[in-house]
Amino acid sequence: MHCFSGRVLRVDLTTGEIAIDEHDELFYRRYWGGACMGLYYLLTEMAPGTDPLGAESLLCISGGVAGVPASGFNRVSIQAKSPLTEALCDSQAAGFFGPELRHAGWDGIVIRGKADHPVYLWIADERVEIRDARELWGLTTGAAQVAIRSELEEPKARMLLIGPAGENLVRFACVLNDLNHANGRNGAGAVFGSKNLKAVAVRGTGELQFADRQHIIERNTWFAKHIVDSPDAVNLKAIGTEYYTNLCNLGGVLPTHNFRTGWSQRAEEISGEAIKKTIMVKHETCWRCALGCKPVIATGEPYYVDPAYGGPEYETVASLGSNVEIFDPAAIAKGNELCNKYGMDTVSAGLTLAWAMECYEKGLISTEDTGGIALEFGSAEAMLGMLEAIAFRNGFGDLLAEGSARAAASVGKGSEKLTVVVKKQEAALHEPRVKTMLGLFYALSEVGADHLRAEHDSDFDLSAPEYFMRQAGPIGINERIELTDLGPEKVRMYYVLSQHFSFLDALGICMFVTAPVRPFKLTDVAGILSAATGWEVSLYELMKLGEKRTVMGRCFIAREGFNAVDDELPERFYEPLVGGPSDGLTLDRDNFAAMKLLFYEMAGWDPASGIPQTAKLHELELGWLVPLMGERPHAVTEVPV
Repeated sequence: MHCFSGRVLRVDLTTGEIAIDEHDELFYRRYWGGACMGLYYLLTEMAPGTDPLGAESLLCISGGVAGVPASGFNRVSIQAKSPLTEALCDSQAAGFFGPELRHAGWDGIVIRGKADHPVYLWIADERVEIRDARELWGLTTGAAQVAIRSELEEPKARMLLIGPAGENLVRFACVLNDLNHANGRNGAGAVFGSKNLKAVAVRGTGELQFADRQHIIERNTWFAKHIVDSPDAVNLKAIGTEYYTNLCNLGGVLPTHNFRTGWSQRAEEISGEAIKKTIMVKHETCWRCALGCKPVIATGEPYYVDPAYGGPEYETVASLGSNVEIFDPAAIAKGNELCNKYGMDTVSAGLTLAWAMECYEKGLISTEDTGGIALEFGSAEAMLGMLEAIAFRNGFGDLLAEGSARAAASVGKGSEKLTVVVKKQEAALHEPRVKTMLGLFYALSEVGADHLRAEHDSDFDLSAPEYFMRQAGPIGINERIELTDLGPEKVRMYYVLSQHFSFLDALGICMFVTAPVRPFKLTDVAGILSAATGWEVSLYELMKLGEKRTVMGRCFIAREGFNAVDDELPERFYEPLVGGPSDGLTLDRDNFAAMKLLFYEMAGWDPASGIPQTAKLHELELGWLVPLMGERPHAVTEVPV
C-alpha cells in the first residue's frame, strides 16, 4: 500500500500489553485511517453504556492522511465516548503530532484500560514503551513537555499531553500538542486523565511512500502561490482567525453577554487587527503548511503571557472576551494561556463562565456560592481566577468543571434556561439566529453543539461571493441563499456542505486550506489523495466518506440512547437578539422543527427517531452495523415541536 502503513498500535494500560493490528487495503479504502477508523473500533469493541471515564472506555488516536506533504494535511483525530456529553468525542487538532506518528510507522493507536499509576506512552519508530509518569503528574503542559523531552533526550519528540485539568477530570479538559494545538472539544483530556495517561510522545524517522510524490509537491507549490486569490486565506495568513472578530461584529453575529446580543461597541478593541498591532509577536504554522495562521502572543504586566502557549484565536477571543464582556486583549491572551497550560477547552470554559456570570447578574448565585469571587461580566479578575479554580476543582470551580449543563442542573432556579448547550456541550461562538444554517450544525451534530460541520454561508462577507460559488459548484451548490433564510434550499445546502467538512475531518485535512473559500479546489484534494495512495479517488467517493463518518457517529450516539429529542437548540436561540445590526432576529421554533424533519428525510434518517435507516447503512457499506444497532429501542413515537 502507498500512503498507509497498514498498522494500528494497540495498548492495554491495565495489563501493559502492547500489540499490533494489521489491516488490508480494502479496510483503508473504506475507512481511510482517520476518524472513521476510530469510530469502527468504538462501534465494534466498546459496549453501549460504557462509563466514558471507566477502564473499559476506548481511546482512539487516528492519523488519517497526516504526513502527506501538502498544506493542511496534518491533523490528528481523537475518538472516544465524551465525558462532557456522554455522546461521541470526535476531536481534531492540527500541528505536528499527526505527521510524526505516521512517520513512526503507525496509522493510529487504540488504548484501553487504566494504569495503576500515572504513565506516558513513548513511541520511537518501532519501539513502544509505557513509561512511569508519577513525577510528571500535576505538571502543566509546558513543564511536562520539557520534562519528557529531557528524560528521553529527544528534543524533537512530539506529544499529545494533558495538564492538571485532565488529571482532575474536568469534563471539558482538552489534549494539547506543541502546547498550542488542541483537541479541544468533547473532553478528551479527561479520558486521558481517567486512564492515568499523561502523554503520548512520538518520534518518527521513517518516510511515507506515495504513488506520485512529485504531483503532491507541485500542487502544494501552486497552493502557496494562490493564497492571494482567496480573500479569506489572505487574511488568515496576515492576521489569523482573529480577523473574524470585526466581521462578526459588523454582521451582528459576535456573541456578547452570554449570547444576549451579537454586537458590541467595543469589539474593535479585541479585533485581530488590534491584537496584531499590540501583543502579537509572530505567526507560526503547522507541518508543511504555507498558510501559517497560528498567532503567538507575548505581553508584560499585569498579564505576563508565555509565547510558548501561542495566542488566542477567534473562538477564544469571543469566548473569553466579548461573550463575558472583557475587552482587554492581554487579559484574553492570559486566559488562553491558562487554558493551554492547564489543558482546558476555551469554548466550554468561556461559555460556562458566561452562564455563571448571568446567574450572578440575576441573583441566582452569590459570592457565598462562589467563594467570594464576584462573577461580574467584564471582570478579568473573576475570569482568570475562576479558570484557575476550574482546572484544580477548587471551590465553585469544582461545580463549573462539570460544564454549564450539569452546573445548571445543580443550581436550578431556572438557570437551565441560561445555558447555551446542545447535548450538554457548549455552543461555539457563532450566532444561528442570523446565520441560520448554524442552527442545523448545532442541533444535528453527534458531538454536541459544533460550528465546524460545514462552510458557513456568510454574506457579510468573509470571502468574495463569486469565489464561493465558483468553488462550491462541483458539489452542486449553485447559488447563495439569504443568510437568515431557513427553508428547504438551506437544508439541502447544509446536507451537501456537511459531507464536505466531514470528509476533511475523516481524513485529517484542515478546513482552512480548501474550497469553497480557500485555494485548494475540491478536485485538487481528490487529485492529491490519488497521488498519495495510487487509487483513483473521486470527489463522489470523498463525499460518501464524509457521510459515512457522520452516520457512524450518529449510530454511536443512538446506541448510547440519543435520538431526535436531543437534536434541540437551547432556549436562548429562540429569544430575539438585542441591539446592533441583528436586533430582534430570532429562530422560529416551529419552522426549525420542520426543517430538522426535512433533513432527516434527505439524509436517510428515520423521521421519528433521527437514527440512520437500515437502507442508508447498507448504501454506505455499513451493513455490519445493522445487527449492532439491535431493535432500535431509542426511537421516539412523537417528534417534539
